Amino acid sequence: MKRFVVGAVTLTAASLGAASAGAADLPYAPRTAYTVNQPLNAFSWAGPYLGGNLGYQWGSVSNNPTKPSGFEGGVQAGYNWQSGPWVFGIEGDLQVTGADDTFAPWKFSNPWFGTVRGRAGYAFNNILFFGTGGLAFGELRGETFGRAEQHTTAGWTLGFGSEVGLDSHWSAKIEYLYIDLSESQFGITGTSNGYRSSVVRAGINYHF
Repeated sequence: MKRFVVGAVTLTAASLGAASAGAADLPYAPRTAYTVNQPLNAFSWAGPYLGGNLGYQWGSVSNNPTKPSGFEGGVQAGYNWQSGPWVFGIEGDLQVTGADDTFAPWKFSNPWFGTVRGRAGYAFNNILFFGTGGLAFGELRGETFGRAEQHTTAGWTLGFGSEVGLDSHWSAKIEYLYIDLSESQFGITGTSNGYRSSVVRAGINYHF
């Protein structure tokens, strides 16, 4: 599975590189209403955006041998401010996941999670490299011998990625996030359990 994830990342990165090479020749129509100190005829990252993503999640449950993993997907929305090549913003997302694992007699899964993050990056015209971090929240569900228990907890997330402007409204991105959902006391295990995971995903955004 790790080879699948590495292969997916490599393929997506290659696709983004090819897209950016073609997009660099496109005539951009800057969204000047949102732009601060932006060079003429340069791609503008400023303003609101909305999009979707699809990726893969893998991790482990603290104080338990299970290692839930699976595909995930969801939606994101955000807002960017730009000054010259520097881009700052805030982004929120909500994901549904198929991450689960069974190690007798326990099964743990992470049915959904979300994040609210700050973003900061540097743009080379229509190519943006960024770091991101902030709040994470989600549900950890445990099952054993016909009993089920779930807890919704908050935690933190850190990550990085890159995004390529395809034209004045559309962009494609790939990013990595590390997510740490805090521990809760589970009656079915008799101890505290939390979920720490990594996510690699690709997405597309529409910039208004």
